[in-house]
Amino acid sequence: MKFLKNFVIKHKKKLKLVTHDGSFHTDDVFAAATLSLYLENLGKKFEIIRTRDEEIINSADYVFDVGGIYNAEKNRFDHHQVGGAGKRENEIPFSSFGLIWQKFGVEVTGKKEVADFIEQKLVLPVDANDSGVDLYFPKISPYTLQDVLAIFSPTSLEDLEKDKQFMKALLWAKEILQREIKKVNDQIKITKIIRGFYEQAQDKRLIVINEPKVSRFEAWDALQDFPEPIFVVCGDNKKEDWAVVAMRKDKDSFGNRKDLPKSWAGLKTKELQDVTGVLDAVFCHNNLFLAVAKSKEGATKLAKIALES
Repeated sequence: MKFLKNFVIKHKKKLKLVTHDGSFHTDDVFAAATLSLYLENLGKKFEIIRTRDEEIINSADYVFDVGGIYNAEKNRFDHHQVGGAGKRENEIPFSSFGLIWQKFGVEVTGKKEVADFIEQKLVLPVDANDSGVDLYFPKISPYTLQDVLAIFSPTSLEDLEKDKQFMKALLWAKEILQREIKKVNDQIKITKIIRGFYEQAQDKRLIVINEPKVSRFEAWDALQDFPEPIFVVCGDNKKEDWAVVAMRKDKDSFGNRKDLPKSWAGLKTKELQDVTGVLDAVFCHNNLFLAVAKSKEGATKLAKIALES
């Protein structure tokens, strides 16, 4: 077997995981990452082989993104055959990543709730991109996950081995997947805490979160489904860093449900203190979604002024 044709990533050689050689894409890299985490959790020994040799493919324990067969029971996860490997209810076709996640996602994450969240956030966009489905029509093209993984692929002017570059991409993808699983698990717990403050709030237009270290991003995620919150106050007494944050109009928009007062835009310390009367006010963002004070009381006062403005 020639090294360049059938590159082997050794991991206590036992089970054979096979995908295609040559160029690699986001779906096969993340499919490999998912299977790696699944088997590592089980304490299994395995190797990843990149090849198009039919004899090796037929003898493999797991085959993905190559082979022309989708059969989950036999651990065959290709989607390039005539008719593909099916679509979701939202019409997004499955790629190798989605097919493998559909079978092993819950076991990799430990919870169906976490697996479903990552399906929506990470798996579905990868599958859509690999299947040529446009998810958005931006005026400026975003720098996507696919773009990040593409930087590992050698250009036609480079003499880099694609299989070694695949290995680099795989390690990176595994860490992303592990961090996503950790963050989703934590977000579920944090959401319960934040929603507890929402339930206790007398005026649900303003939610004051006393839990230290809760970020505005976590607050946005936890409260976005509730229509009442307009501003959220969160922060940390030890750091003397409290913020009043405007809730977004929707999850994927930078627009605010209500802006902070225009007269605050870009002001710092004394200027902001003079305008607001809040003696420990520190800063207001030009885009009027964030203002900072040194205390919870100061941030809460800024929020109340903004509510009535």
